[in-house]
Amino acid sequence: MATGLNAEQHSAVKTLNGPLLVLAGAGTGKTRVITFRIAELIQSGITPSRILALTFTNKAAKEMRERAMKLLGKRPRNILPPEISTFHSLCVRILRRHITRLGYPKEFVIYDRGDQEALARNALRDIRVGQEKLRPSDLINKISGWKTLSVSPSKAVDVSTDDKDQLAAAAYVRYQAALKSSGALDFDDLLMLTEELFEKFPEVRFAESSRHDHVLIDEYQDTNGLQYRIVKHLAQAHGNLCVVGDDDQSIYGWRGAEVTHILNFARHWPKAKVVRLQQNYRSKAAILELANTLIVNNKSRHDKQLFAEREGGAAPRFIRFDDETKEAEEVVRDVRDQLTPSSDRPRVVPSDIAILFRTNEQPRVFELELRRAKIPYVIVGGLSFFDRKEVRDIMAYLRVIANPKDELSLLRVLNTPPRGIGTGSIETLLEHAVEKGVPLWTVLGASLTHPDIGHHTGERIVQFQNLMLSFQSQLGKGSLADLAKELLSSVNYKAELERTYKTATEIESRTASLEELVNSLAQYEQQAENPSLLGFLEEASLTSKDDYKDEDENKKKNALTLMTLHSAKGLEFPHVYLVGVEEGIMPHRRSLLEGTVEEERRLCYVGVTRAQDHLTISFCKERMKWGKARACIPSRFIMEMRGDNEKAERVAQAALEQFTKEKHEEEERKAPKKVSKKASSKAKKPASPAVKKKA
Repeated sequence: MATGLNAEQHSAVKTLNGPLLVLAGAGTGKTRVITFRIAELIQSGITPSRILALTFTNKAAKEMRERAMKLLGKRPRNILPPEISTFHSLCVRILRRHITRLGYPKEFVIYDRGDQEALARNALRDIRVGQEKLRPSDLINKISGWKTLSVSPSKAVDVSTDDKDQLAAAAYVRYQAALKSSGALDFDDLLMLTEELFEKFPEVRFAESSRHDHVLIDEYQDTNGLQYRIVKHLAQAHGNLCVVGDDDQSIYGWRGAEVTHILNFARHWPKAKVVRLQQNYRSKAAILELANTLIVNNKSRHDKQLFAEREGGAAPRFIRFDDETKEAEEVVRDVRDQLTPSSDRPRVVPSDIAILFRTNEQPRVFELELRRAKIPYVIVGGLSFFDRKEVRDIMAYLRVIANPKDELSLLRVLNTPPRGIGTGSIETLLEHAVEKGVPLWTVLGASLTHPDIGHHTGERIVQFQNLMLSFQSQLGKGSLADLAKELLSSVNYKAELERTYKTATEIESRTASLEELVNSLAQYEQQAENPSLLGFLEEASLTSKDDYKDEDENKKKNALTLMTLHSAKGLEFPHVYLVGVEEGIMPHRRSLLEGTVEEERRLCYVGVTRAQDHLTISFCKERMKWGKARACIPSRFIMEMRGDNEKAERVAQAALEQFTKEKHEEEERKAPKKVSKKASSKAKKPASPAVKKKA
């Protein structure tokens, strides 16, 4: 089975028992090793369903599953395949089996970011905290950070270090209570509650760890504390844990990933074998030489050095421009030259090219120039399909049908489209539900007899509830796609689009989104083993933005890619332009002040190793900041790539001094102005009668 592998890949595939760390450098065939290893385990006699493989995106899990099944060929129907999924999908399955022990319903729903912010807004309103003190988005980020560290609402107050944290802790209590009363979980709950189950109920931990004899983890450098502990619980009994990753590509510390997990693997699992994959099949040798020279400057890393399967290649270019406008003009001009057919070089199409940048603000000037040059492009990381208003509205209806206790979704659709149910009546029903200690859904029927709700309004509320009940009664009896079409017709959502949007183009675009939602239900029914509405909602909630990084889609559009470095991980392009490589941008100003430059260096390394054949690195002499041109310092990473570490150290010191000074000036500007006693007494002195009269 392990044919066509190099010596290191072969060693990783053939090591079947005990803990194994596979250090897989960029472009070294990581997925190939994982899938071959799964196939090798099965060939050695391991029952397929006793193998668990985890990764971070649905796209990666799907690719791994397809490649493993292709290697294994057709198998008898009664033999279950290996369990290959994301961490979050695994935790959903575990929670469906056991979550009732924690007081949640088995049919819980999963809230996405939009739902979370709505819930956070309500929590802040309940404790009377305005957005000027704490924004809902900031509260969600704070709660997510706490949950990643397994900090419950009751413990959040104890770990709060300032007034803002104290407010967030109080809101966290309300937020989590609202989630639980709605029978809902957020993304972080999927991990945190799984760990809570394992910690509180040893029998659950034993049952789940007994389901598999081998555990494989992809992108291990991206695991956070919760994921690390869940993996430990699942693999502790048998010790057959294979983790694959690259500490040099650990770039998600800002969202909780801890590079120490992969750095300390041999210490955490003392009998571990370590295999280094260093033969790169992606980039030309000249590009890899630059990458190796850069990353060796990180102190906290495993010792390894990539070498190229593809020898030679053009030397990467370093280009300095006057400002960001000139940078965009010249980069796009160079792109246009590359796209012009030539007899002395291979044909280049727009989808062969990527412009990579560190911050979300940088692409604006490049978009302008690409439009002028009429070069097609896509920006990766735009609005997700499931974030569109019309899709969110219908998804909320489907959630209410699946779980009527989902109060957030119920409030979204109760008067959407407008059906004459005013906010006053809704507030009255909410108060009634709180008094009774029951979900909002339970008191809808009482609206006809409630003294503070008009008869006609009460009738409309009951009609709405009956409509939802009729759809609930259809579950399991027919097609989900047909149910969605009937729902759209019953609530007359097309009329809502025509009322809300004025142009035919916009209405057509919004209608197309709803058609695509129905299509996605039909596709789900074709692919799922046991399709259900709850299963579809679960799959939609677990689809991360990373899953929209579709290279094939870009190739179909034949468009150049504009992309942040964080989004680019895992991708590759023949031509890469790495732009804005300056102190304050890359490395980011925040990292200089917080001492996290090593992660920024890893991020730059990821950018360099996306390039297959040609790499251009650019930086500016000056750049506009708050409407004024400011001098820029070329990034230390440029000096490091060129092997001039002494100059890199001087640049680092100059940048630290500059940004420390700027931060101090910003703090002084924000500080309240001190008023002298003399000025204060003048301000308090009453105006003379003459002045009063004139005023």
